[in-house]
Amino acid sequence: MAAQVAENFETYGKYNKLNMALLIGGVSFPDQERALEKGVDVLIATPGRLLDHFERGGILLNDVKILVIDEADRMLDMGFIPDVERIVATLPQLRQTLFFSATMPPEIKRLADRFLSNPKEVTVSPPATASATVVQGLVVVSGGEKREALLALIKSQEVKNALVFCNRKRDVATLHTTLKKHGINAGALHGDMSQPARTETLERFKAGEIHILVASDVAARGLDIVDMSHVFNYDVPFSPEDYVHRIGRTGRAGKTGHSFTLATPAEGGLIEAIEKLIGTTIPRIEVPGLEAVALEAGDGRRRGRGRGGRSGGDRSRGPRREAKEPREHREPREHREPRHKPATEQPVAREQHKEPHAERPHRERRPEPRPEHRAEARSERRPEHRGERRPERDSGSSPKGLGDHVPAFLARQPR
Repeated sequence: MAAQVAENFETYGKYNKLNMALLIGGVSFPDQERALEKGVDVLIATPGRLLDHFERGGILLNDVKILVIDEADRMLDMGFIPDVERIVATLPQLRQTLFFSATMPPEIKRLADRFLSNPKEVTVSPPATASATVVQGLVVVSGGEKREALLALIKSQEVKNALVFCNRKRDVATLHTTLKKHGINAGALHGDMSQPARTETLERFKAGEIHILVASDVAARGLDIVDMSHVFNYDVPFSPEDYVHRIGRTGRAGKTGHSFTLATPAEGGLIEAIEKLIGTTIPRIEVPGLEAVALEAGDGRRRGRGRGGRSGGDRSRGPRREAKEPREHREPREHREPRHKPATEQPVAREQHKEPHAERPHRERRPEPRPEHRAEARSERRPEHRGERRPERDSGSSPKGLGDHVPAFLARQPR
């Protein structure tokens, strides 16, 4: 998106004497540093690469007069808040800050207000309104039939060029491989691709070399393709606002576009949120050869946490309360008391059995002679050693611990 903004700046500002530099990831630092050394009036950058150059000392931001954050809600919602806060902290207090966004939900707006002072809101159209030039359709199938439904829709529709959106990057790669196996000219676009690879894929898609582009939401914002005929939502977006952005890639400039969304019965809650936001019901479409399935009401985002989980919890509480009642009336425990009495008597009986073992005469008499012989042997041996050692300890007044050799200075008598 930053590259597209830079491209438009060159087109619209070719008669203005303004120098522009583009700082994005995936491009070598030396090339960007050479552009900065020439002097820059307008800097178009992503937050991460801008901070990289700032930490290297290649940029001074103490004289910035205008800060523009495009797609503000997406910037803040995708985890760029720490980077944006660091950038704002390096800017002067006296500046003008502009936020541009297709939507500004209340929770994101509260975050954006931290960087604004006395903001003025300008609304071009109602928030998250689907274009009337887009013909929408909803196909409800089981999870295992999504690929068949997508292939059937592509073959049945007159697709000039189309975007297929997935929620996960790994699904983008898997679906891209599936489409190519079925002979469809498709490409892939997701966040794990390098910037040169993404730029090349977009250029090929704009030139018509790629007819169908499978992408994640990284391409949903700021992607401007002229005269796009179809948009397919292979996965229902988690946010209703993202649905409006996705289908907004078609039906532009007064031309008619088509969008189809593939949903599973468990995604009924997400579809209800989307229909509530756009204020209309998405028409249901049946794919020939596939069984039509109904959406599950009240399911979707709150699956496993909402009513289903609570009802299951109430059911589990019922039998637990019933099980407590017999515990209160359990009287067999009182009858267990006499059982402990014989248990106390059993050790007595065991002691009676142990008494004859303790009275064995053979075991008592045998150990008696052994200590006597041992004592005699010890008494015979001990004096010998003691007699030998005692004279050494009591011998003379010679210094102890020196053996036979005594130094002369120790043998002298004290004065």
